[in-house]
Amino acid sequence: MVTTTKEITPTSNRETAFILWFEEVGSKDVGLVGGKNSSLGEMIQQLNPKGINVPTGFATTAYAYRHFIESAGLESRLRDLFDDLDVNDVANLQERGQLARSLILNTPFPEELQEAIKKAYKTLCDRYSHECGKLSEKYREECEIETQNLDVAVRSSATAEDLPNASFAGQQETYLNIHSVKGVLEACHKCFASLFTDRAISYRENNGFDHFEVALSVGVQKMVRSDLASAGVMFSIDTETGFRNAALITAAYGLGENVVQGSVNPDEYYVFKPTLKQGYRPILEKRIGTKAIKMIYDTGGSKLTKNVEVLPEEQEQFCLSDDEILKLGEWASIIEDHYSQVRETYTPMDIEWAKDGRTGELYIVQARPETVQARKAGNILKTYHLKDHSNVLAIGRSVGAAIGQGKARVILEASKIDQFKPGEVLITNRTDPDWEPIMKKASAIVTNQGGRTCHAAIIAREMGIPAIVGCGDATDKIKTRQEVTICCAEGDEGKVYEGLLPFEVEENQLDNLPTTKTQILMNVGNPEKAFSLASIPAQGVGLARLEFIIANHIKAHPLALMKFDELEDEGVKEQITELTKRYDDKPQFFVDKLARGVATIAASFYPKPVIVRMSDFKTNEYANLLGGQQFEPKEDNPMIGWRGASRYYDPMYRDAFALECQAMKMVRDEMGLVNVIPMIPFCRTPEEGKKVIAEMAKHGLKQGVNDLKIYVMCELPSNVILADQFAEVFDGFSIGSNDLTQLTLGLDRDSALVAQLFDERNEGVKRMVKLAIETAKKKGRKIGICGQAPSDYPEFAKFLVELGIDSMSLNPDSVLKTLLMVAEVEKG
Repeated sequence: MVTTTKEITPTSNRETAFILWFEEVGSKDVGLVGGKNSSLGEMIQQLNPKGINVPTGFATTAYAYRHFIESAGLESRLRDLFDDLDVNDVANLQERGQLARSLILNTPFPEELQEAIKKAYKTLCDRYSHECGKLSEKYREECEIETQNLDVAVRSSATAEDLPNASFAGQQETYLNIHSVKGVLEACHKCFASLFTDRAISYRENNGFDHFEVALSVGVQKMVRSDLASAGVMFSIDTETGFRNAALITAAYGLGENVVQGSVNPDEYYVFKPTLKQGYRPILEKRIGTKAIKMIYDTGGSKLTKNVEVLPEEQEQFCLSDDEILKLGEWASIIEDHYSQVRETYTPMDIEWAKDGRTGELYIVQARPETVQARKAGNILKTYHLKDHSNVLAIGRSVGAAIGQGKARVILEASKIDQFKPGEVLITNRTDPDWEPIMKKASAIVTNQGGRTCHAAIIAREMGIPAIVGCGDATDKIKTRQEVTICCAEGDEGKVYEGLLPFEVEENQLDNLPTTKTQILMNVGNPEKAFSLASIPAQGVGLARLEFIIANHIKAHPLALMKFDELEDEGVKEQITELTKRYDDKPQFFVDKLARGVATIAASFYPKPVIVRMSDFKTNEYANLLGGQQFEPKEDNPMIGWRGASRYYDPMYRDAFALECQAMKMVRDEMGLVNVIPMIPFCRTPEEGKKVIAEMAKHGLKQGVNDLKIYVMCELPSNVILADQFAEVFDGFSIGSNDLTQLTLGLDRDSALVAQLFDERNEGVKRMVKLAIETAKKKGRKIGICGQAPSDYPEFAKFLVELGIDSMSLNPDSVLKTLLMVAEVEKG
């Protein structure tokens, strides 16, 4: 596809030109050709040499638009139309918008503007004809015929577009698969008229922009044949949390318009940018979307586009390969770095991409600054907590990490938005820019369709409204006037609860926090919350438990995956078949899921240390996993039975432990997250520790290689009494106060009969803790605590600081208050 500047003779007077080629404009030319077109020119000039493909094209200028308006005397007539405009009156807004658009469409372009557009389009056809020879024989003849009437995208680009404090994305129209001079002229005319769409008028009024100060440029760009492949949207920042180090990529089959509009639930991928730049392959997450329809060229005569159903077997496949995901992640990083340099401030980007089905090449078709997370104050941590739960009516992808509530209003057609009342919760299939006049009045938004980069998600973020997208059946399950609570504060999964549930909002200032000698770490179990927790000022993760990932994301016993053909329960086999349907190698499903969960937590705090405890299910808990009952013995007291280290080298389980080791190796060696420190739980003797270390080495986790450290939990009296010997085997300790308390006091913490005796502040427990810290320090080993005690009892945290413990790992809600308390204690 043409992206070079060689064939362009620079326009002599850009200020009075009707047409400018993308190669002639850059990021400073928003006033000439609008934000979208100036950005395309910037990328073609500056980033094409860095390997980023951008389709070529040309732009009508702001001067061309103003010449049209002035030569036809339209401005005074448009001003008269807006004399009694009231954007809060939907009927009034719709009437004024319709009249303004009709006025423009019924006024012909000046002859000189028509000639300039014709000439540029013919030149574009000639330029692209040279590219046909690069195509395979299958497409070459078709291409040569098409270049007589080249297929182009015709996109609006407003001169006030995408400023740091306002995003005009989607306010004006785009027309895809436009052919012929006549088609291009008609589409350009419609784009000019779309400066006065209802949503654009409303948006300018609400953001204080003068309607007649904004001009409209039109970009005419060679289409990428993603109708034969896939397309989507990506952000160089996490859209929900503002986490800067991850790029979010969404993808669906066909033209990208369906992803932008939210007509499909797309695939989602997260890529970790820092280690990607170092040459690693850090795909943190891959989520399959339903991708039920795709937009393709309509070859039945109208030569525009149509939606068709996607075959079920294609829906079950990811529409990007790992190499393509990584390339897009790399491009997102390059584009973000470039614009941050140009703007001299950190500038996350909102980018549209497309894959050409003829050539297999990826292209960037648009890039604009992200405007929501970039504007957020970084010094305030706002956290929403739901205080009660009720019946769940619908589930989808959460947008906004907040909570909203009110009476539901189900609206299925944009023509009925005048029924909506301020403060209601909008329930619909999907939204597009025509819905924006009411979206700002909603307390929350719920849609059946769409992913995290769809229109509803983008507008909800911009307006600070929680939204749940991609629910599938929300309009069936929720009724108009029903009271609902929309919760996006419980991770990636957003839930619509029945009724108005109580919740609280906690705000914490993060300015001028003290630094402490004692490391303040955090306990993180759920990868879905890791990006949001990264904004809490902890110095790393002191406990990431594999059990949460295994129970919630994998769900199957590792041996049931390894010995699938031997499973006796047909129902279990069916469930595992469904879970692993994209895997011929079922154990690899375990490895991939575990690795990505750990990697997401590790990436969230990179390069700070993240201590990952290897699996510590008890036999009764393992038995609850799919297929687990067939492989687990029954124990009278699983709490002190076959758990932790004793399983790892046992012939009955060592093959399953090998999968955990493979996952950790993938995280460290393939994704580059060397901040991960594996930790061994419930290790009864130093000899047992040596066996586990040897077992890990067999699977590529060799202590000391690639700076690999291995820690041990200090949770048994033997760990304390023999701490000097354990220090010869392991690189560090982490005190598990729960197990240490129960085994020091000789009680079962699961027994209600003796629960009143369980107290980490017991003098016997405190002496054990004191001895462990003193011995570790004598042996030159790091020692921290990851148990519950310092989170629950400030006096216990003070006790630990006075003993000189190296680190405390706390529950997220205890980090800030404990940090301040530790600083006071250290001050003396």
